[in-house]
Amino acid sequence: MPWLQLKLVTTEENAERIGDAMLEMGALSVTLMDARDIPILEPAPGKTPLWQDIQMMLLFDANTDTQTILDRWQKNSLSVNSHSEKFELIEDKDWEREWMDRFEPMKFGSNLWICPSWKPVPDENAVNVMLDPGLAFGTGTHPTTALCLEWLDSIDLNGKTVIDYGCGSGILAIAALKLGASKVYAVDIDPQAILASKENAKRNQVFDQRLVVDYPSVIDSIVTDVVVANILAGPLVELADNIAGHCRANGMIALSGILDNQVEVTREAYLKWFDMKPPAYKEEWSRLTGQKNDY
Repeated sequence: MPWLQLKLVTTEENAERIGDAMLEMGALSVTLMDARDIPILEPAPGKTPLWQDIQMMLLFDANTDTQTILDRWQKNSLSVNSHSEKFELIEDKDWEREWMDRFEPMKFGSNLWICPSWKPVPDENAVNVMLDPGLAFGTGTHPTTALCLEWLDSIDLNGKTVIDYGCGSGILAIAALKLGASKVYAVDIDPQAILASKENAKRNQVFDQRLVVDYPSVIDSIVTDVVVANILAGPLVELADNIAGHCRANGMIALSGILDNQVEVTREAYLKWFDMKPPAYKEEWSRLTGQKNDY
């Protein structure tokens, strides 16, 4: 059967009160979404933070009298804490299937695929990483992750050691192992990322002696052939000495999470140690790569 959906925009401070009030008015479900495209990345385990500006979607039976809802809305003074209210009729769907159908296998470079677990792999002979959307950052859909995956696919990782600095979901670490790396250290300061990386590694049958998933302190004295850091420009600059120190002479580095207007300041922070290559761009994001000097 069809459903009646009320959309409105409110703030973090008012979302819970409005949601409770609408449930009392007969709402069957309340969905909260980001109203300003400001994602919350990698919340701590057990935490459910909200955005400052929230779009709420409230689902009612299709026979609900919209005027009655609006009258009670005005009477309870809820309208002063929201705006852009709009009713619309929506068809009934298998919503879980609808959500799952949004995610398709994605190809990066010439031979690397990222595939949700419920979809068949497009090429059994390719390098396939099985990864489902989750709380930790990194599914391949974000331009910075895509830039790093394309780079990993483009270089020879056979027998190489790798550090994935700021591993998020573990997608880059897992891809590196499947592309031939002999040892990968996946590190992050976020407990959710540690949990997600371990689970995703198990799903891809690479949670073995070749992979270390832990906090950055575990790599204090580790130097590897390749370092990839997909975090943000601020931390990349602040941690430049630390990140560069983990790359051996003549080793390779890839840095992403950098907006177009942050390229030069980030590049300058690494020129002391690396011969930096021209940046690669995807949408408003960029990736920097370089080779470590041997002096």
